Amino acid sequence: MVTKAIALAVFMAIAGCTTIGGSFCAVEHPIRLSAEAIAALSDGEVNQVLAYNEKGAQLCGWKA
Repeated sequence: MVTKAIALAVFMAIAGCTTIGGSFCAVEHPIRLSAEAIAALSDGEVNQVLAYNEKGAQLCGWKA
């Protein structure tokens, strides 16, 4: 039983490291939220979305 749990944990760790391939610009898109969704976010979540979109603007030329 323990060996199965360890094997499952190793498999999940390895699977979590895989990517679908391609560059950031090829696989990601800007996060666009409604005013209501933005109002429901915490300050930390707003900062995360902003940082993500700023990264895309710098790397991929996303428009604000």
